[in-house]
Amino acid sequence: MIDIGVNINHSCFLDDLDKTIEDMLQASVKGMICIASDMVESQLVQSLSLEHSMLWNTLGCHPHQAKTWNAQSQLELASLIDKARPVAIGETGFDFNRNYSTPAEQRYAFSEQIELASQYQLPLYLHERDAHQEMIEMLSKFPNLAKKSVIHCFTGSRAELDRYLALGLSIGITGWVCDERRGANLKASIPHIPLDRLLLETDAPYLLPRNIRPRPKKNHPKFLPWVAEEVSKLKGISLEELVKTTTENTERVFGIRL
Repeated sequence: MIDIGVNINHSCFLDDLDKTIEDMLQASVKGMICIASDMVESQLVQSLSLEHSMLWNTLGCHPHQAKTWNAQSQLELASLIDKARPVAIGETGFDFNRNYSTPAEQRYAFSEQIELASQYQLPLYLHERDAHQEMIEMLSKFPNLAKKSVIHCFTGSRAELDRYLALGLSIGITGWVCDERRGANLKASIPHIPLDRLLLETDAPYLLPRNIRPRPKKNHPKFLPWVAEEVSKLKGISLEELVKTTTENTERVFGIRL
């Protein structure tokens, strides 16, 4: 398996990165994509992926951090891409739930990252919360790019899933699917995700799968098998088939090889 979403910048991972990687590999998770949320993190995850063959990275600006995007940001990000090609641009998109950055700031940062993704022929690594309609409207303007891109940490309704699938997006599923309190809608949607559009992620250290016993304090890429097991049950297929197919999907979408 490959974990398509890890927030590696947290001290729980960086304080002993070798141990983080060792624990991941021992759980049969053979690699992880490290997500960037701003320029500083973009530089960090790029440097880490250059040092470790089982790490890959995105480059970009999360909607929470869109307020930091300025007239020079696109050029700065392009220089990082030219230095070492990432697997995707992002985490980018819209988050109108908390509005840590204003909608106008988010639109500006997202639009410029779409330009970069188009220029460099890279997928978008997308975040959306309470902004589904605006996300659909934006991506509909770039149908070829949408077909290559990924909606990260999908937790929406069946209707939202169908609209994302119609655009051609691949769908990232986290430990939210293991949550007996909040995951009912997602559980019901899993059977309707085509197997060739399905990707697995932890979003560690967040979204700890609630089916782990005893329950750890923080999520980790080594816990991806718990997500896979739950998804395989909901899909009605063997764990082996799910792991094989989602790994192939990850390699195809992000242009990587184990």
